[in-house]
Amino acid sequence: MDKDDILVWSKEYLLKEDDFKADSNPSAFEDASSKIKYHYTWTLNSDKQNDKIYFNIEDIKLETHFLRHLSWIREEQRSSEMLNHEQGHFDLAEQLREQIVDKIQKKLYGKNFPTRGQNEEQRKQFAREDSEKIIAKELENEFSKLEQIRKKYDTDTNFGQNLAIQKQFDQQFLKLRR
Repeated sequence: MDKDDILVWSKEYLLKEDDFKADSNPSAFEDASSKIKYHYTWTLNSDKQNDKIYFNIEDIKLETHFLRHLSWIREEQRSSEMLNHEQGHFDLAEQLREQIVDKIQKKLYGKNFPTRGQNEEQRKQFAREDSEKIIAKELENEFSKLEQIRKKYDTDTNFGQNLAIQKQFDQQFLKLRR
């Protein structure tokens, strides 16, 4: 995916209509879809104990990404209200990002994971692969929770149509921009 397809959440940037590049899905119930993912990086350290080498996961960082070429709004439904509601999905993911990092860190930091491989180079490669799988699994669990929260956001706001409830969420999201 081209880096121009990805928007990283920022206090200064609000989604625009032309950020929704995908064709709308005629079979979808919703009038819009925002594809949002987390991108992660981390640091690995290794430790030798009793002639065995272990790796530790440290410094996990998450970024909230909006995927432009997978996101869409039906042409006839494009409005400032719809755009605001979809911005809310992006903001909601960002709002939860720090909690997710904290939860994953508490679960993984300070733990020793065994390495595989016949030599140091293989052990480094396997440690990288294994740590990525471990983090991805934890993130997948958290992302499924985010999807449930996003569905509740849609239901509570009636997909942005309940302006009073949408305004309550908007006030909550404003705190992210301070």
